[in-house]
Amino acid sequence: MNSEKRPGAGVNLPGLRGHNAALVLDLLRGAGGGGVGRLELAGRTGLTPQAVSKIVARLRGEGLVADAGRRASTGGKPQTLLRLVPEAGYAVGVQLERDALVAVLVDLTGVVVGERRAAVDFSDGADSVVEVAAAEVEVLLGGALAGLEAGLPGTVGTALEGSASAAGVLGVGVALPGPLDHASGVLQRVTGFPEWDGFPLREVLGRRLGLPVVVDKDTNAAALGLALGGDAESFAYLHLGTGLGAGLVLGGGLYRGARTGAGEFGHQVVQLDGPDCECGDRGCVEALCLAAVARGDLDEAARVLGTAAGNLVALLDIDLVLLGGRTVGAAEELFVRGVGAVVAERARREGAGAAVGVRVAPGGERAVAEGAAQLVLAPLFGRASAAFPANRT
Repeated sequence: MNSEKRPGAGVNLPGLRGHNAALVLDLLRGAGGGGVGRLELAGRTGLTPQAVSKIVARLRGEGLVADAGRRASTGGKPQTLLRLVPEAGYAVGVQLERDALVAVLVDLTGVVVGERRAAVDFSDGADSVVEVAAAEVEVLLGGALAGLEAGLPGTVGTALEGSASAAGVLGVGVALPGPLDHASGVLQRVTGFPEWDGFPLREVLGRRLGLPVVVDKDTNAAALGLALGGDAESFAYLHLGTGLGAGLVLGGGLYRGARTGAGEFGHQVVQLDGPDCECGDRGCVEALCLAAVARGDLDEAARVLGTAAGNLVALLDIDLVLLGGRTVGAAEELFVRGVGAVVAERARREGAGAAVGVRVAPGGERAVAEGAAQLVLAPLFGRASAAFPANRT
């Protein structure tokens, strides 16, 4: 008898009830409003129908699952369909750029139900920026949840197990330039702003808001959101805004590296005698790209970015390169064409069997903030690569 458990399958052990519930919730989320039946849930998870019924009863009691109607049966009584209740809980996603903040509130399906934007200035110091971020999150929650409560009586106030507030807000995900320690939520370096080095962002913001907080690089957050959207099994998300970085998805999972430092794409040296970079090195792709952008030579910026992207493709053999960030957003076709041409030429010279796609990442200017919210939601649906650190606030 083959005892190997297939990926994504459940296990009928009491100690893994949380894991099994997450599998069920993830399938319900994927089914949408049309719902899915208990027997199908059992078949797709490998759990027994009895185990699924117990999980569904508990999730229904927590307000996470509701009926979605009935489906005609080929024999016997019609089957009751089940759906995820999107308004049973919410997550906040915050993107911190060096000069701007975007905050979104999303429901359990990732749909944005509220948004805030504000100017920030990293040179004001970490404490000042955190205060602005906290104030914007509080306004976002107060306005959006009040509106939802008025339109959906009795649903917004449903608290989830482990939730930090009666409003069902599971937590706040914050995405900003790295490098940083995702596990501890401590910043390691924000290029050009040495006063941020070592700042315990997760602890400080969590204490200020009274909510669980998870911190990750902006590129990782965006890549996570894109991975959950099923863009490709292995891809790189390249973010060119006030800086340059990459988020890596390998084999369907977000790759942070052994020390959560993967994706420091902007500080690969591509010109040994190049201009000084604020990181302390010379000829970094970020310094070259930003210099080209500053003098209005976007074609050169795309060529440099394409050269670095080609290095990444050759090293990791990824399927796809996705481009994002405000600089790309201002000239999407130019960057796709310029980066794509360099990557294609590199692949041709190396005899690659299939072309590597280059295109603009979906989600636009909210992609990072929405991905930051997924840092909070993903563990609820069994996406362990995005789980909160064990010692979260």
